[in-house]
Amino acid sequence: MMNIKRITKHLLVTHWQVNRAFPRQTLLAIEQAIKASENAHVGEIRFVVEGALDGMSLLKGQSARERALEVFSQLHVWDTEHNNGLLIFLLLADRAVEIIADRGIHSKVGAREWENICRKMETAFKQANYEGGVVSGIQAVGQHLMKHFPASDGGRNELPDKPVVL
Repeated sequence: MMNIKRITKHLLVTHWQVNRAFPRQTLLAIEQAIKASENAHVGEIRFVVEGALDGMSLLKGQSARERALEVFSQLHVWDTEHNNGLLIFLLLADRAVEIIADRGIHSKVGAREWENICRKMETAFKQANYEGGVVSGIQAVGQHLMKHFPASDGGRNELPDKPVVL
């Protein structure tokens, strides 16, 4: 079943809106939050914001979760030595957040914990608090990573910390 309301919402999202929600200084703050978090654990965090899905994805009814899984794969978040990569994905048109954790992390932290973090981030986004929502989400994810993957000497940064805007 085609969701005309959702399709319309996606078609109306512009790069300008994405840049307004995530200006350069917000992206820098997110990058700094990732760097700070990764200093305390050996997990690898990526943050991606995508304004809207393209036409074919919309017509197929692709969910934010399905798109997040694609992006997780495309950015090689799974390709870390300890299977401890994690993607925080925001589909702006839907204001939907998805966390995709590689098997090394997911086996230690259940889906319910990730869902709780996603819903808190979505609440912040409804109030147009994008920077605060993402930074607090990174910090919450970091708490789990510190518990299960504490920092160790010789840990290296395997994935870029810079946020990706699609």
